[in-house]
Amino acid sequence: MTLHQTRRIAGSDLTPGWLDDLMAAQRPVVIGGLVDGWPLVAAGRLSAQAAMDRLLANYGGAPVTGYVGAQEAGGRFFYNDELTGFNFDRGQAPLPHYLDRIRADASGEGPAIYIGSTDVDRYFPGLRADHDLPGLFGEAVPTVSLWIGNRTVAATHYDSSHNLACCLVGRRRFTLFPPDQVGNLYPGPLSPTPGGQVVSMVDPAAPDLARYPRFAQALAAGEVAELEPGDALFYPALWWHQVEARDGFNIMMNYWWDVVPDFIDTPMATLLHGLLSIRERPEPERMAWRALFDHYLFGPIEHARDHLPDHAQGPLAPLTPLEARRLRAMVMQRLNR
Repeated sequence: MTLHQTRRIAGSDLTPGWLDDLMAAQRPVVIGGLVDGWPLVAAGRLSAQAAMDRLLANYGGAPVTGYVGAQEAGGRFFYNDELTGFNFDRGQAPLPHYLDRIRADASGEGPAIYIGSTDVDRYFPGLRADHDLPGLFGEAVPTVSLWIGNRTVAATHYDSSHNLACCLVGRRRFTLFPPDQVGNLYPGPLSPTPGGQVVSMVDPAAPDLARYPRFAQALAAGEVAELEPGDALFYPALWWHQVEARDGFNIMMNYWWDVVPDFIDTPMATLLHGLLSIRERPEPERMAWRALFDHYLFGPIEHARDHLPDHAQGPLAPLTPLEARRLRAMVMQRLNR
């Protein structure tokens, strides 16, 4: 089945407020040439060595975390066959150690090497002076990370934050699936995970539809985004995505950001507690709790509180840092009973 191509717009055609427009639409979009003028993009077009040199010019010297995958895994970072561990090794070393290994493997027949989610400000001080998108995210303070390696595949997963992924060196391919396809993607174990997030058990490059038949529905809803150096990809939180780095040396820089204040907790804590408190109850009880969750969490916010005077709304009132602390204390009290 051929995946749909992600919508593409030219960076030169962007108008003020363009990111707000993409957020409102809640669909992935490729922005062609958005970061075409960044020095790392220009260096990468000269050679992999020029890009490495430009990167090292801002490297602070602290060891980075690297992942080295077995050659037979085809660059895909995943579980071992028994799901008792992973098909890669994790270690720490100075960045030149990993770059030397990538450089030495000009044939592309060696192990996959992947340096993921490396904080730019901590490990590459000063890089954002000429590699940044200032003012784009409004009041949100994004997490900015680099992803470095050779030919690698990050298995299909989701992020809890919105993402703007900027392709700097080498080509990238994203295979994307909307959040409602979660059941058709056959998520793997909640723990442990290859990179901190749940991954799909299905390899989109060679899906076993006899074992995972519902994945055909995910493919029908999926799309693919092809990025050249200088392009960027926006996709909303909770969209599942596989990421392929397609050349002998690749660098990506991404921005993660949220549109809620820091004092609001991650919904994953709620999901995990739901496994503890709801999943094993009889079906009629679970459906009754679903109705309560729909009323208090997923329905119109005003329906749960507008019939109450302001002084009586308590936790139903608009959340503030103080009320968040009170709610957290209530949760902890119940967990520690």
